[in-house]
Amino acid sequence: MAENREFDLILFGATGFVGKLTAEYLRDAAPVEVRIGLAGRSLDKLTKVRADLGAAAANWGLVVADSGDQDALDAMAARTKVVVTTVGPYLRYGMPLVAACAKAGTHYADLTGEPLFIRDAIDAQHDAAVASGAKIVNSCGFDSIPSDLSVYQLYRATVADNTGELTDTTLIASMKGGFSGGTIDSGRAMMEAIAQDSAKASVMMHPYSLSPDKSMDPDVGRQSDQALERASNIDPSLDGWVSTFIMAAHNTKIVRRTNGLLGWPYGKNFRYREVMNAGKSAAAPLVAAGVAGALVATMAVGSVLSRAEAGRKLLDRVLPKPGTGPSEKARDSGWFTMKTYASTTSGAKYVATFAGKGDPGYKATAVLLGESGLCLALDTGTQPELAGVLTPAAAMGDALTERLRAAGMTIEVQRT
Repeated sequence: MAENREFDLILFGATGFVGKLTAEYLRDAAPVEVRIGLAGRSLDKLTKVRADLGAAAANWGLVVADSGDQDALDAMAARTKVVVTTVGPYLRYGMPLVAACAKAGTHYADLTGEPLFIRDAIDAQHDAAVASGAKIVNSCGFDSIPSDLSVYQLYRATVADNTGELTDTTLIASMKGGFSGGTIDSGRAMMEAIAQDSAKASVMMHPYSLSPDKSMDPDVGRQSDQALERASNIDPSLDGWVSTFIMAAHNTKIVRRTNGLLGWPYGKNFRYREVMNAGKSAAAPLVAAGVAGALVATMAVGSVLSRAEAGRKLLDRVLPKPGTGPSEKARDSGWFTMKTYASTTSGAKYVATFAGKGDPGYKATAVLLGESGLCLALDTGTQPELAGVLTPAAAMGDALTERLRAAGMTIEVQRT
């Protein structure tokens, strides 16, 4: 990647809700010498965002670019070491920027939870990014950094302890907070894409649809993202119930892609899934069943409605709008704790904890994305030497882990 760039990092989508939160985080967390630019469609809106950030951002550059203007995106990518983008749904708006960064040798980080977009990016731009040295890093928010780094650090612990390869591994998610309007809009974009091309459904359903090498996919039997069971089935020390986790279908694909990108170090018997903590009360089984059923029903209804214009208009009226979000008080009151339980081929057992403060889809995601951008810009000497369309762990590994710990997040592994 060329080092002689005007900016270290450009934040694209800086005038949106999550974009503004990320800009605020960068203002507070980035070293003063880091050269940051704010990018978006409107110079007036960018100017206001910069002014609202205060004196610390007074010298940040402003870059006007539209997600549909390839020439403007090419010019923007050529000016910076890293582009961090919050402009989604990425399936609709993201590919031109990926192409620009892959061509220019510019590192890239996004917030996508869209397997269809990542599969398209791999097919269209992975080779170009490898050739230019660009790290195109998808899913650098709550989806899917806690999942990806938790398993990566479990693997690192097994290597340090010489306890063999990972086998059955399950993440249990607990949180307070919601999913952003952008996340919901991304789900709509994928349903609409499948409605237009039913073959794309296989990307959503197959556990290894983001695999870098189909011939190397492990044969470990069925791995389902649907769950309704006692937590003790995962680890005897646990009580209560678990249910389906809405982002499991995406996060698990990211974790498996990391395993493939790194040369399958987690092992050929690595089985991975994610579930949601449903609590311990007498009503927990009903809650768990309701969550699992609601998710299936929502996907089914959304898929049907996405097939017709009238259905899409109805969804427009009832779903949260992208670019909106909760109050500052609500964002501050949120939290998340991800516990990942793992066994190894030697019989050793581990639990990884990844926890953070702030609404997962907003405040915590701004930290995760902001630190990913800074890591790509500043920590080049301590990252894995990989390029192409990557995952957070495969692209940044220990370097990002240490950054997030320094930012106040808990990331630890214990042998049990």
